[in-house]
Amino acid sequence: MPTVSKVLNGRSDVSRATRAKVERLLDAHGYRRRAQQSSRSPLIEIVFHELESVWAMELIRGVENVAKENRATVVLTESGTRHTPAPEWLPGVLQRRPLGVVLVFSTLPGDIKAQLRAAAIPFVVIDPAGDPDPDVPSVGSANWAGGLAATRHLTDLGHERVAIITGPGDMMCSLARLDGYRSAMAMAGLEADPRLMRFGDFHVQSGFEHAMDLLDGPDRPTAVFAGSDLQALGVLEAARVRGLRVPEDLSVVGYDDVPLAQWSSPPLTTVHQPLRHMAEEASRMLLRPDAPDTPGTAAQRIELATHLVVRQSTARFERA
Repeated sequence: MPTVSKVLNGRSDVSRATRAKVERLLDAHGYRRRAQQSSRSPLIEIVFHELESVWAMELIRGVENVAKENRATVVLTESGTRHTPAPEWLPGVLQRRPLGVVLVFSTLPGDIKAQLRAAAIPFVVIDPAGDPDPDVPSVGSANWAGGLAATRHLTDLGHERVAIITGPGDMMCSLARLDGYRSAMAMAGLEADPRLMRFGDFHVQSGFEHAMDLLDGPDRPTAVFAGSDLQALGVLEAARVRGLRVPEDLSVVGYDDVPLAQWSSPPLTTVHQPLRHMAEEASRMLLRPDAPDTPGTAAQRIELATHLVVRQSTARFERA
């Protein structure tokens, strides 16, 4: 019994093999510790792999809104890679015993899920950056529809050579936006040129470097769909360096609709991803009386709509 207690509380003085055996037994017997509300810290924890991105602030604001409604405090943690938090994060959260955890990752390793469930700490994944496992409660958005809307806007304006700089190739949201782009091109009767498809990393430098290459030469695209607003800012800078005017010579569409997008020069046409609303929904899922991650129940999946916001970075293509 002392060993089981150590595993449940995230103690480090248990061998990996023993910990795995105890977790398998707990999972097999459907064990879930009953946590009294009074024993829980009035905290909602949100975990990112990086806190530098502007969209991270939108997610934080969404969690804060719900935390204030419930007289809770928000704890921010930076850990791991874009796919999963680092193992070192787990002992700390088991000691803090928050009301719940919002994770901005693609998925969670089985041992982390098992220990959070055994300690009765609810968790929800926000996946603007992934496709979580079926047993993980999650909140996402309509990435395919967003990619379709962005590209259709450009083809409806008469653009035929439309480039895309999506996100990393190992992330489902990047691939979904790319599929939306391909579908829109097909709907317009246009061929999706593989030379105009690039995988970036959602940051400014990535958008700049890919756009500098795409815009080099006479057969350049007349429009670029960037898979994030930050990448779109990089495209705007590349256009300036190449001596191209936006939108007269090049139309640019971003993705996310972070507050910064309306203050770019020119203001950015972009796909609105409801980041703050996604974080609010995830936080409310955590605080429901019926925890969203109870073993044996189907994980809840919420997918919110995206929509196009037209500003001044796009214009009709005028043939010379």
